[in-house]
Amino acid sequence: MKLRRKTIAKAIVVVFVFNLVVMGAGAWFAYQEAPPIPEEVVGPDGDVVVTDEQIRDGKRVFQKNGLMNHGSILGNGAYYGVDYTADALDLKVQYMREYYAQERYGTAYEDLSSERQAAVADIVEQELDTSYDGGAIQYSAAELYAHRQVRQEYVQRYHEGSHARGVPAEMIESAEEARQFADFAMWTAWFSHTDRPGSSHSYTNDWPYQPGAGNDATGAAMTWSVIAMILLVAGAGAGIWLYRSVELPEPKAEGISVPKPGEMSVFPSQRSALRFIPIAAGLFLAQVLLGGLLAHFYIERAGFFGIERVFGVHILQLLPFAIAKTWHIDLGILWIATTWLGAGLFLPPLLTGHEPTRQSTYVNGLLGALVVVVVGGLGGIWLGANGYFDGQLWWLLGNEGLEYLEVGKVWQFGILAGFGIWAVLAVRGLKPLLDREPPYGLAHMILYAGGSIALLFTAGFLFTPSTNIAVTEFWRWWVVHMWVEGAFEFFIVAIVGLTLVSMNLLSRRSAEKAVMLQALLVMGTGVIGVSHHYWWIGMPDTWVPIGSVFSTLELIPLVFILYEALGQYRAMSAGEFPYRLPFMFIVASGVWNFVGAGVLGFFINLPLINYYEHGTYLTVGHAHAAMFGAFGFLALGMVAYMLQIAIQPARWDASWLRASFWCWNVGLALMVFVSVLPVGFLQLETAFTQGYAAARSLAFYEQPIIQMLFWARLPGDTLIIVGTVIYAADILRKRFVLRHSEEDPDVEDMAVAQGVLGDD
Repeated sequence: MKLRRKTIAKAIVVVFVFNLVVMGAGAWFAYQEAPPIPEEVVGPDGDVVVTDEQIRDGKRVFQKNGLMNHGSILGNGAYYGVDYTADALDLKVQYMREYYAQERYGTAYEDLSSERQAAVADIVEQELDTSYDGGAIQYSAAELYAHRQVRQEYVQRYHEGSHARGVPAEMIESAEEARQFADFAMWTAWFSHTDRPGSSHSYTNDWPYQPGAGNDATGAAMTWSVIAMILLVAGAGAGIWLYRSVELPEPKAEGISVPKPGEMSVFPSQRSALRFIPIAAGLFLAQVLLGGLLAHFYIERAGFFGIERVFGVHILQLLPFAIAKTWHIDLGILWIATTWLGAGLFLPPLLTGHEPTRQSTYVNGLLGALVVVVVGGLGGIWLGANGYFDGQLWWLLGNEGLEYLEVGKVWQFGILAGFGIWAVLAVRGLKPLLDREPPYGLAHMILYAGGSIALLFTAGFLFTPSTNIAVTEFWRWWVVHMWVEGAFEFFIVAIVGLTLVSMNLLSRRSAEKAVMLQALLVMGTGVIGVSHHYWWIGMPDTWVPIGSVFSTLELIPLVFILYEALGQYRAMSAGEFPYRLPFMFIVASGVWNFVGAGVLGFFINLPLINYYEHGTYLTVGHAHAAMFGAFGFLALGMVAYMLQIAIQPARWDASWLRASFWCWNVGLALMVFVSVLPVGFLQLETAFTQGYAAARSLAFYEQPIIQMLFWARLPGDTLIIVGTVIYAADILRKRFVLRHSEEDPDVEDMAVAQGVLGDD
């Protein structure tokens, strides 16, 4: 089956418009169907218990203090602490049972006979499993008692501190703010058990699982899980069929002139682009060191290998889990993005032999701006979380407190501006290609991909700390998921296509066709696939079928890309090919992308599984395998390629990078399969049998078998850290053997450019 570039380009436009219509309609529904924030919550005597402003204040406290990177809300966030929604609901059920046990029988609930316990539990379930018709929320006496008890509990935990839970003293500065946070958590618990008008299930589709409040998996979750499993088989088959049937030229290393590193000049802008690499390596090293600390926090919640007993200082007070987790996530995004930005500015001269005036100076300026944003953003997180910003500055300059969007809005705007500057520099570098190729050419696709990353990032500016949490989560996932499953993958396949062209392994036309087809598959499934994040956060239940279908279809491009990577590496393995190491990273990326995003992603995105699994260690396994295994390895492969071109051929030494490669792969496999996934499966079993809150409780984590599995993570984490240390050291030593750049570049100096520019 032959496909023309123009045909694929038209299909991409159609898919883009379709995605825009679906997600635009979803945005409108998000505002219409979000759980209401009542003006008042009143007790049985009519006294006001909570106001809408107190609930909004509680959300601000939640974000300001980085609580989403300690625990989670509606299942989204960190898994070290409790899920605040599930915890508040579980406490509400417990305290209401205690209230009725004392009122009716004059004793504690646990001391009642099984018959009386069942009677009390039935009263509580019927009282909570109700609907809402607007106006003030009317509490019963039992609900009022439970709400007040939860307030006290949260003051003790999050203001006074609880080292057993890993909560530093004064994590929330005042007792009043801790009570406001409790009000916010109790509101999310309220709409998780209260039926949506005209529906037989709650605003969260009866999540979390808590039978005592009438919450259980819906019939739709079962039905669409079965449909998704059927689509899985069809999707896998479709991916293989596409790969076999679509005629795409495969890269071949035999019988062609592959430009060797010494045959290509290095231009000043490329030397400047290489400066992104040591910055990214430093960020990467900091990230994995923090990752090791975070993993150990699950074992010693206030210590680090007994150091606190020697020096009398708890590391938890110096570097709380929430701040360490925030930095860990942000550093992961930053080092990968920094590497790709550098690669996007390194490749154009290879393809064009063109060096715009003062391009090197501007690239250095972009790097300087990036350093300012990184230092300002990471420093602002610590300052904001520690109360150094007054008024609105805490979320503008400090810690906005939403997972993956932690840095303040000013620094987020700086990141957005950086993408804009990068796009301008990329246009300058690719201009000879842009002037000669059609709008669907390879150079244009690089700009479209970079532009889509920036466009989706603007969704993070469409909410404030006062916005309804359901609407906030709707927009947040636009940035997080659509980056990963849409724009970021589009950008990566375009960069890989450019790389193959720069190696003379594919003609520009062939690369354009391959990249466009992969982009079509990625955009056609990944963008709307974000909707599987909307099932339990208070969005309409129409997202259950939509999310089930498109999340399953995301497997098609993953299968396709895996086959492409394996095919590329088979070609590279034959004969003498100078760039075999970069392709080892590309293959590893394809394998981990298939395992992490494909296999593990599909499993946890079955609605019935996700209902119980949402916010457990199974998600941790999926995230690490997909993010580091897929995007990280591709970025590292680009580093290997850039360095091999830029270093004097006689001085090139791949041994350290190869050692890092195997340390990372073995370490990631040990971490995911020996420790993280077993913990996740045990959590899933606990959620099935005891309820979701039990699976996220401190008691679960303190079980001997879970502690043993946490210790079993140490070898894998150590290998990843060792691999990163070797990598960072190798980057430093390679800085001293870089070739000199050409001061007066010309197309004749670039072995690839003449063929690319003539490939019309």
